[in-house]
Amino acid sequence: MMNIRIRHYFLLLICFVASSCFRNGANTDGLPVGKRIQLQNVEELYQFLTYDDNRYPLVSLHRGGPASGYPENAIETFSYNASLQPVLVECDVRISKDSALVLMHDNTLNRTTTGRGPVSASTLSELKQLRLLDNNKKITPYKIPTLEEALSWGKGKVIFTLDIKNDVPYEAVINAIRKQRAESSVVIITYSANQAAKVHSLAGDLMISASINTTNDLARLNEKDIPDNRLLAFVGTREADPQLTKVLHDHGIMCILGTLGNLDKQADKKGFQVYAGFIDRGADILSTDRPTEAGRALNFYIKKRGITSKFIQ
Repeated sequence: MMNIRIRHYFLLLICFVASSCFRNGANTDGLPVGKRIQLQNVEELYQFLTYDDNRYPLVSLHRGGPASGYPENAIETFSYNASLQPVLVECDVRISKDSALVLMHDNTLNRTTTGRGPVSASTLSELKQLRLLDNNKKITPYKIPTLEEALSWGKGKVIFTLDIKNDVPYEAVINAIRKQRAESSVVIITYSANQAAKVHSLAGDLMISASINTTNDLARLNEKDIPDNRLLAFVGTREADPQLTKVLHDHGIMCILGTLGNLDKQADKKGFQVYAGFIDRGADILSTDRPTEAGRALNFYIKKRGITSKFIQ
């Protein structure tokens, strides 16, 4: 009887340790992921993110998809969301005092961590002493991740769209991507044709998210000799003009619609099926602050139409 009790105790202890590992963020290697986006090389990335009539609609996690207990720009938050559905992870890159690349949206630590002051005023060692806050201002067990830590975790699981802040050199980000051999897991966000051209000149194999609100925006990117299969189009936070959507799709370029803000509020009021309407009218990727609700709609849409992808496992 005593041996049975001891064995039962140790089984309970093992289960507790396994579950607390996820919550404490001690080892991101074992974090759960549901359906993965499994891409072996950049050619497969181009193929997966090129528009065709059977494209696989996706959710993009704005700032990583924070939720209660899960802060923005944290690997544990990425993993939580990726355990529910295949995702793109939109996250923000800043630089520390000692030139380490870390994930942080704001230029100060005040809103999202237990620290204070500019991110750039702290060393990586100092940043790692802090804990991240969730959107309810509750302290979580999680630490500020480096870009390389995130890329290492995400390969073969998700696609990152990296929002690189103004004081961060593109060269440093590209070096981190090369070091982690994460080219097939990354899209670089740009806000102008000149930014897109610079990224393409530095790393012509990397994919770029470009702001495209008119056909003239696309023409400017074409003039910079950026191939269509290197581009995703961020069409803004309102539904794009159908003619623009058609032109982009004719070029094989998928459209990211930012539902964050008013469109998310519309879906919250009218029901999650609103997200499927955005896909029906030409959006391919929804950048949202409500990834669970948007994901429910897209999952229904995908099942109803029998959409599959060899890259979703």
